[in-house]
Amino acid sequence: MSPAEVVDFEPPYLFPEYRSTVLRAPHRPLVRLPEEWFHRGPGPAFGRIPVSPDDADLTRQHKGEPLGERIILAGRVVDEDGAPVRDTLVEVWQANAAGRYADPADDHLAPLDPNFTGAGRCRTDSDGRYRFVTIKPGAYPWQNHENAWRPAHVHFSLFGPQLSGRLVTQMYFPGDPLMRLDPILNSIPDARGRQLLVASFDIASTTPGWALAYRWDIVIRGRRATPLER
Repeated sequence: MSPAEVVDFEPPYLFPEYRSTVLRAPHRPLVRLPEEWFHRGPGPAFGRIPVSPDDADLTRQHKGEPLGERIILAGRVVDEDGAPVRDTLVEVWQANAAGRYADPADDHLAPLDPNFTGAGRCRTDSDGRYRFVTIKPGAYPWQNHENAWRPAHVHFSLFGPQLSGRLVTQMYFPGDPLMRLDPILNSIPDARGRQLLVASFDIASTTPGWALAYRWDIVIRGRRATPLER
């Protein structure tokens, strides 16, 4: 990519088609605060309970099996040079197979799954790899515009070596027809940037007779960086 072709893949703060940005986007010039005003505590932040291997399997957090299509989500966290980003805390949260979150704020007419909370976490290994076992989330309606539906997606959060170095983004599934109608995804101005948020089907990582697999690599810096949420 030549310098003339370099584009900004980050979504704007204000994107009227995504209605809530009209309310929360800044309307005045941003003010840069002094660095010393920010807390620079060490990261990643694991909380009071250490991260365990079981945290990465969202299908084994309850007594029963959750409903839906079991899938494997895996990939690498790398920098702009392709070097692995080790020991990074990766957190995910998502809706269940019916498209409903286990959250009191989500009250749309879809069933909750008592065996699926929809949240997990893991740490990247020495090669920057992460891996989750979960259920493929369903689409769900939202009130952004008439007949608005969010495509199936998984939220990701990454904590780097400092607490201030957090990336929050979303991962989508290939071939979903709702992606072209989604104002959140389409707030990213360049199609190449939108494609960075779409996982690829990974037959090599599929477990025969048990779970399909998707691969999604996350780039945390540089011109090919994974777009983050504003």
